[in-house]
Amino acid sequence: MCSDLTTTLEKCYDPEDSSLTFADREDDLDFLCEGFKSRRALMSCGHAVTPMSLTKWCRRLLEQGESKFVCGRSGCNVQWPYAEVCKMALLTPEEMKYFEKTMCTNSMSHYTKICPGCKSSVVGTKRYNLRVHSTAQKGQASDLCWQCLKKPKAPAPSSDRCENESFTNELLNTLRMCPEISLDSVKGVTGCPSMRACPTCGIMLQHDNKHCKKVVCPRCMNGFCFVCLKPTAVCLKNSSPYGPCSSGLAPRQTSIPVWQSSFE
Repeated sequence: MCSDLTTTLEKCYDPEDSSLTFADREDDLDFLCEGFKSRRALMSCGHAVTPMSLTKWCRRLLEQGESKFVCGRSGCNVQWPYAEVCKMALLTPEEMKYFEKTMCTNSMSHYTKICPGCKSSVVGTKRYNLRVHSTAQKGQASDLCWQCLKKPKAPAPSSDRCENESFTNELLNTLRMCPEISLDSVKGVTGCPSMRACPTCGIMLQHDNKHCKKVVCPRCMNGFCFVCLKPTAVCLKNSSPYGPCSSGLAPRQTSIPVWQSSFE
């Protein structure tokens, strides 16, 4: 699900707003290093944000199928109330309408769309899996791309792309284009992407650049190494939490893992 909302003017906090706690430090949610102009203010979890970075992060969560807003910093699994998001992101009436509609849709047990061929309903039953099945005309089963509703050109079991011209996956674009980071506490590692998709559930995560290379996904609660992407226990068998991995740096991810858990 993608939003067609665009913010033409950069939203900034009022420096005279006494209800905000300002902090003179980096924007913790500026994952793409866009350098937003607003002063930084602290969320309830203690991380510093700007209205633009918070809006973009929360919109990304909605586009990933989430209906709740969890801090995007590694190791922080604080869930923000929607009222706090509205206030701190300076959501416009149009943005609030989109957020609330999408939150409602995402909280449903199943998603349903209409197959353009047979006009029957198709249901997406796995998170992050874009390949769905439709009973096409004459009762023949057919695969469709959940996003563009066309037959995927990518061979099965590819679930995050269809290779049709009209298809775009913003999450894959983020993994491909995000800047590199320097893991200050991890020695001997260079060129690590600033964003990773959780190897278990596929949610987008960023390292806090302050601690060891181990991260814990706030969604599926599985731990993995941000450098080699192996499970923490596997990685640490042959390497230090603050040193290079025995298998080296994992390249940028070109697909998003599919969480093998059905909607509840």
